[in-house]
Amino acid sequence: MLGWFQKLLPKENKFFDLFESHAVTLVAGAKALNGLLAGAVPVPEGCAEVIAQENRADEIAGQVMLEVGRTFITPFDRGDIEELIGAMDDAIDQMQKTVKAITLFEVGSFAPCMKDLGMVIVQASERVAVLLPMLRDIKKHAISIGALAKEIGAIEERSDELYDEGLKALFKAHQTLDTMSFIVGAEIYDHLEKVVDRFEDVAKRVSRIVLEHL
Repeated sequence: MLGWFQKLLPKENKFFDLFESHAVTLVAGAKALNGLLAGAVPVPEGCAEVIAQENRADEIAGQVMLEVGRTFITPFDRGDIEELIGAMDDAIDQMQKTVKAITLFEVGSFAPCMKDLGMVIVQASERVAVLLPMLRDIKKHAISIGALAKEIGAIEERSDELYDEGLKALFKAHQTLDTMSFIVGAEIYDHLEKVVDRFEDVAKRVSRIVLEHL
């Protein structure tokens, strides 16, 4: 009886607005990170922008968690909502960890594969920003969601290739003369690759939600 009654009640769509607002911070953070890696913006300025976007994202994620607790009917399972916004927040958090390492080690120039990873991160963020609005009508967009999720997976595979290629070049350049530069470079590569991993996690969360609602 209660389940029948709940189906008659309007579901709160504010969650979709919050997801999409968070996605805006992901794209902005990714573009700022890419800009500093490419040399298009000064490193301090790019780092500051990533941190600003991470702060905005935290506020939005906090609002989502608040709404989960006080909303009677949610668009889909509360646990799925929490896991999805958590995965999204992990992506911007990883960008923040990246610029923190860059600032800590005073890195001012970046290897070609690092720059390529910056572009890949932007690509992944933009795909996620397209993906999330489709959750408003899962049945209508199920095929498109699946295709985008696969595309994000392919982007993640490309990031793995760039990580391996960049780490190999880094090792060859510093294996005998400058161990510290290798250590610093390897850490930055690790952070960059993990950003793309987090975007893939978002796509996987969305795919799981779709499967549960078909």
